[in-house]
Amino acid sequence: MHCPYCRHTDTRVLDSRVTEDGSAIRRRRSCPVDNGGCGKRFSTVEQMQLIVVKRSGATEPFARGKAIAGVRKACKGRPVSDHDLDRLGQQVEDALRSEGWAEVPAHEVGMAILAPLRELDEVAYLRFASVYRAFESADDFEAEIALLRAERPAGAVEPTDVRPQPAPSTG
Repeated sequence: MHCPYCRHTDTRVLDSRVTEDGSAIRRRRSCPVDNGGCGKRFSTVEQMQLIVVKRSGATEPFARGKAIAGVRKACKGRPVSDHDLDRLGQQVEDALRSEGWAEVPAHEVGMAILAPLRELDEVAYLRFASVYRAFESADDFEAEIALLRAERPAGAVEPTDVRPQPAPSTG
């Protein structure tokens, strides 16, 4: 590890600790004066890089922002805040890391998005799922809606129709 102050190549680890969430290792280091270094101390954080393997076989680092961008399209016009999307992105990344993936197939990234999106907003979930799972007909939507209804917790109130109703006729 190069010293960030003097670029000396022979730094020493003084202490290593796993972060609270267990996703990284924080190391306290020093640059030894006796070996031509500056003697300063600094910290590093080591985190496993998550690699996405695309269908073509090409690889790229996982980008939470890219996952959020895809979900943002499905959430257009829905009551979903940027904070909600950021939290969803973190949930997706945490889920992928907890599975122990070093290289995750792109398909699995989409699968990891579906569950938290479903909890966040059912309409956005249906939009995302329709593209991701390549729905081909209204039957596909009906089947997915039936699953949503069947898996809704007992006693949960189903969303009401909020479309404006025609005014009663006074004839």
